[in-house]
Amino acid sequence: MMDRSTRRPPLVNVNARRQRRSWDACFVPPTLRGRLLSRWLGVGIFAAAAAVQAGLACPAAAQSPTAAQALSLKPLQQDANYELVPAGQVAKCTVSDITEEGQNGWEVTGPDGHLLRRFVDTNGDKKIDLWSYYNYGVEAYRDIDGDFNGKADQYRWLGNTGTRWGVDQDEDGRIDAWRRISAEEVSAEVVAALREQDPRRFARLLATPTELKSLGLGEAKLAELEMKAKLAAREFAELAQSQTSIGPESEWLQFAAPAPGLVPEGTDGSTKDVVVYENVVAMYENGGRSGQLMVGTLVQVGDRWRMVSLPNVGSDDGALTQSSGLFFTPGGAATAATPASDSALQTLVTQLESLDKKLASAPEAGLPALHAARADLVEKLIAGSGNDEDRATWTRQLVDTVSVAVQSGQYPEGLDRLKRVAGKFARANETLAAYADYQAIQAEYVLKQTPDADFEKVQLWYLEALAAFVDAHPRTIESAQAMLQLALAKEFEDDEKEALAYYRKVRDGYKGTEAGEKAAGAVRRLESVGRKIELEGTTLDGKSFKLSQLRGRPVIVHYWATWCEPCKQDMKLLSRLQGRYKRQGLTLVGINVDARRGDAEAFVRENRLPWIQLFEEGGLESSRLSKAFGVQTLPTMMLVDKDGTVVRHNVRAAELDAVIEEMVK
Repeated sequence: MMDRSTRRPPLVNVNARRQRRSWDACFVPPTLRGRLLSRWLGVGIFAAAAAVQAGLACPAAAQSPTAAQALSLKPLQQDANYELVPAGQVAKCTVSDITEEGQNGWEVTGPDGHLLRRFVDTNGDKKIDLWSYYNYGVEAYRDIDGDFNGKADQYRWLGNTGTRWGVDQDEDGRIDAWRRISAEEVSAEVVAALREQDPRRFARLLATPTELKSLGLGEAKLAELEMKAKLAAREFAELAQSQTSIGPESEWLQFAAPAPGLVPEGTDGSTKDVVVYENVVAMYENGGRSGQLMVGTLVQVGDRWRMVSLPNVGSDDGALTQSSGLFFTPGGAATAATPASDSALQTLVTQLESLDKKLASAPEAGLPALHAARADLVEKLIAGSGNDEDRATWTRQLVDTVSVAVQSGQYPEGLDRLKRVAGKFARANETLAAYADYQAIQAEYVLKQTPDADFEKVQLWYLEALAAFVDAHPRTIESAQAMLQLALAKEFEDDEKEALAYYRKVRDGYKGTEAGEKAAGAVRRLESVGRKIELEGTTLDGKSFKLSQLRGRPVIVHYWATWCEPCKQDMKLLSRLQGRYKRQGLTLVGINVDARRGDAEAFVRENRLPWIQLFEEGGLESSRLSKAFGVQTLPTMMLVDKDGTVVRHNVRAAELDAVIEEMVK
């Protein structure tokens, strides 16, 4: 009898997940999978087409893959549930040709007649673009190559295994965003993200600013949710590393929540009905012991349910603090019918909205007073909040708004207020205190950079302040950011030994965070001279790229952005060098780190840059391409010889000609 997956929520057991990661279990990476399918399936499709044209009823001459070959293919997502065939049953399975209108390929049927697999070319280009996996004869999961370039870019759970529909924009096998996901599946994903300490997996569950705006919420509620979501994205990595309730063997069991509720149009200025779950709980099992995770509030955005705040893991003994909810009181009444104490807070929020409107149109001379008045109101909201979560939210808003006002020059007097925040409002919250102190340092650094300032003294002050901050707030995410800045300063001083020490400390101490990934990339870059490197990505016009494809030619890798004027000057030099060393095959690879793809596309189109241009969402701070080599400043150029070996990991424009001349001799 074949091993069928049980009808359970979307996650398989840990042992099965680990088994499928090994080559013994025949997990096939996407690029190799494409080659195997071309070899096994391409001939059959051509033969089937020829047979049909000849009027034959069955493509008897088609060369089909064996059942063992077809069954060796595995879904790209490790938590797919589908029917597994024991080794002794594989020979009893049959492979049949698919020659339906608009579809060609193969399907695998088990000894009992149930459909097991189906691999199909849906657009007639002789390449498989749909890989379907079945459970009890029902399609349970599929990998989809939606742009027909040979790589899967969508992953769907179907039948009784769930409704998730993931999108993989860069086609690296990892889901970047959810097109569809249920509330139950969100709760399972939160457990998985904590178990694997994966901030990316958690981040794709959070409502984006665009999604929150689409809900039509009132200004105050929108600002509150945006702040909570931003806080959750920043602090998840630290939460995942510090909590001990959910471990590597933890498994999601079930979803628990009261019935969903509806916040009607007109509530606190909203313009649409909003459907929400409050007090969502994820039940899980860890080493034979059951536990509960407070997921909190979920909001429905189209076909997706979205988180808006950090989960509450609770204590090791299973105790869980009840969430106060973001839309309803514990009794179920909407916030429009709030008690008197909340009415006073609502008055403050209304006054805050009025001040924000005045700030948007006030003359420059009146801005300091308005910013001071706004900060006073936020401090009253902090003092009047009834729980730690709300106090932390308002405190972060105070830090963010005052910091921006100070750095923009609209409220320079706010620096003193900013410096007092940690001691006044965050003494019992180390994470919040570190955030406040770090923002105060950044604001003061900007404020000190006046036209007549001594830059060297300012820079020395800044580095000393960062070093002191790291000592005062170890293990916080802001400490990682500070060490990245200290490492960068050491790079500018050509002290790579000290720079590497900082980068390694962040890499090893903050795994799974963006800071940790960027530090790992910086270590890779600084240690790259004399070594072969690889870099994969997608060009601005949608083509796949690998640096190793350029072996045999010297290469300049140029990180740039449209807002970087020195980068634009470099491009003029690069164009001349490309012409000068054309016979030697000099090739340029630009890596754009703008926040928006459209900015890069417009610049390349307007300036007609005749070389490869890569792009990935996330900008200088977060894109995978910038993190690949820990790039923090622009322009950054790397020089690679014809063998793929790095010659210089950060070559300056003035040195390029001489270094290339020496390299191509």
